[in-house]
Amino acid sequence: MLVRTFASAVAGIDAVTVTIEVNVSQGVRFFLVGLPDIAVKESQQRIESALRSLGFHWPGKQVVINMAPADIRKEGSAYDLPLAVGILAADGKIAKEGPESFVTMGELSLDGTLQPVRGILPIALRAREEGFRGIIVPVKNAREAAVVNGLEVYGLETLGDVIDFFNSVRKFEPVRVDLMDIFREEANKYDVDFSDVRGQENVKRALEVAAAGHHNLLMIGPPGSGKTMLAKRLCTIMPPLTLEEALETTKIHSVAGKIDDHTALMTRRPFRSPHHTISDVALVGGGTFPQPGEISLGHNGVLFLDELPEFKRSVLEVMRQPLEDRIITISRAKSTCDYPASFMLIASMNPCPCGFHNHPEKECMCSPGMVQKYLNRISGPLLDRIDIHIEVVPVKYDKLADTGRIEKSAAIRERVIQARAIQAKRFEQFRGIYSNAQMTSAMQRRFCQPDEAGGRLLKTAMELRGLSARAYDRILKVSRTIADLAGSENITAEHISEAINYRNLDREGWAG
Repeated sequence: MLVRTFASAVAGIDAVTVTIEVNVSQGVRFFLVGLPDIAVKESQQRIESALRSLGFHWPGKQVVINMAPADIRKEGSAYDLPLAVGILAADGKIAKEGPESFVTMGELSLDGTLQPVRGILPIALRAREEGFRGIIVPVKNAREAAVVNGLEVYGLETLGDVIDFFNSVRKFEPVRVDLMDIFREEANKYDVDFSDVRGQENVKRALEVAAAGHHNLLMIGPPGSGKTMLAKRLCTIMPPLTLEEALETTKIHSVAGKIDDHTALMTRRPFRSPHHTISDVALVGGGTFPQPGEISLGHNGVLFLDELPEFKRSVLEVMRQPLEDRIITISRAKSTCDYPASFMLIASMNPCPCGFHNHPEKECMCSPGMVQKYLNRISGPLLDRIDIHIEVVPVKYDKLADTGRIEKSAAIRERVIQARAIQAKRFEQFRGIYSNAQMTSAMQRRFCQPDEAGGRLLKTAMELRGLSARAYDRILKVSRTIADLAGSENITAEHISEAINYRNLDREGWAG
């Protein structure tokens, strides 16, 4: 008997429906075709053991299985369940018509228990697009799949439950989640807050400007000055995720296997902080079986690189293209996949090898040449993509001991949201542009014209401070954001002045 069941293969962060055709006929051999990898081929042993534990037997006939389309490589153990359902249906143990309305995914243990698998959210979205009635997944994947409206989601624990479901022996209730409840309860829950940070008002302001315009930012300061503490609180002042952003972010983390069984939807912006020993592939994604890297896991959130000069040069250079294009393309001999990479780059570094260059109290032991050599670990093209350079100085005792009231993240976030709303209206006619940092040169000439006093101030700063041409563009974009935070249509000298101060660490003058 020939039957069909349906599963999915994940390519990038999207899924492709896989039709599993099973034919049981006279003979004794077993064939599995359709470009399966080793893990899929090994499913025979897992399925046979699971069937035996439930009182069933492998068909004593010839079993031929085709996984179509045959030109897409099928990888992993997630096909155990649809293969088992197909074999049982072809052998007459399950009603033939039932499985054709559902996508089934899951790994089988030897006792028939269903184990969770990766990429369930994009699989559920594809199932809805193609008109399937529902999806059957391991119980630990059920909440993630239930995010998709208009699809019946059943989270089952064992292969026996799946057999009972299709044979209508027992009744199972579909899993449902309320997306609005999830957003209301979790979107603004953070364990940290800007009010935890004493002092550093100028750095807080720089981070507010960065969040409002989606500007990349570099903090330079001695050890213990609070750079990491400040970076970890940036997400608390960024605008909440929209539903579309939350779904896209969850898809990426689902494909990477970063979603736990208690999480239905990621409602907070991701914060990724990889160690400086990270490899190129781990940062951008890829590998033998391509997976999203840290820059994609930071999509719609923050990628924080602590001790920036300690990262390998090759690792830093691979970020240049995704910083501009906000997407990373992983190309292999037989396949190509795209991963989103629209992240805010926040980096920190010591000013020199000893860490005390320009320190107000401690003496630096490094020569100017050593300081310049240390800064040269960061290439000009990468520095070109960082809009704000801010110096972080140590906080004095009086500030640390101050028990006065400090502005909370919620108040700063409101200002950021208002500035983003202004930008959304400004760029509504430009596809793919959502913030000031993403402006092209033509858009910059249109939207970033300072008034006469501002223009004179910028010219003077360029001449006296020896600022580069790239600094000129960055100052104008940042000043546009500062003006948006102030609710000003025009860029004034005050806005230009503040933006210039965020270039005090420009490479030309910093090393002395």
